[in-house]
Formats: sequence, C-alpha cells, structure tokens
Amino acid sequence: MSISSRFAVGIHILSLIEFNKDGVSSSEFLAGSVNTNPAVIRKIMGMLKNAGLINVRPGIAGAELAKELSEITLLDVYKAVNVVQDHELFSVHDSPNPSCPVGRNIQDTIVPLFSAAQLALEKTLANVTIEDVVKGIQEKDQLNNI
Repeated sequence: MSISSRFAVGIHILSLIEFNKDGVSSSEFLAGSVNTNPAVIRKIMGMLKNAGLINVRPGIAGAELAKELSEITLLDVYKAVNVVQDHELFSVHDSPNPSCPVGRNIQDTIVPLFSAAQLALEKTLANVTIEDVVKGIQEKDQLNNI
C-alpha cells in the first residue's frame, strides 16, 4: 500500500495553478493535466482551500494560490490533503500474541522506529517548497525541449 495519491495530485494542482497564473485554473483544466475526473480535483481543491493554500470563489471558475510559492511547503500539502492522520504514517497490527516473545515486544520495539521515520519524512517535506517543485518542472521542461 502506498501513500494516497492525493498528495501528488495536490502538488500537481498547486504547480499547475502557478504555471497557468495568467489563465483560468478551473477543475476541468486541472483535471485534464492530472488526467482524472474534475470531481476528484474539486475534492482536493476543497482540502487545499481549507488549509489556506488556494483561493476559490463559489460560482466563479478558477483557483489561485493564497500564498507565495516559497511559503507553501510540501508538508503543508501533505497535511492539507489528509494523507494520513497525525503520527499514523505507519500502523502496527492489533493484538499480537502476548505468549510469543516477538508478539509481546514487537510494538514497543518498532513504534519508536516508525515515529522517527515519520519525523524524518515530515522534516524533509518541510524543507521543500512548491517554488522548488515549479523550478524543477521548468528545468526538466527546458531540457526536454532542447
């Protein structure tokens, strides 16, 4: 099982809004780039709006960034789209056998490791902005058009 694709789609939406800042970034337009249904885009856009990352107006097509690119981190997006509940990136199985030495001790042994891994992931995401992503996309696009 992998992390929900809402995270990647959220990054895609924010990046495309920036690329299309002089146009109208409607859910239909964004869905065309993501290659998904506009309803999926609207759901994720609602999450991004609730997190204060984009502005949308009822009855008016399009969205715009609510913050500067350099102010939106991947951790902001990760949290906005509810990829996982806080401190639950990794889950442990319920009720291991307490008669078994592994079953009796596995949770206490791996939960601190899982917590450290999640903190490392979140620290990495906090150090990358949507501006970094957009610059990377622009660089790759220039290389592909040479």
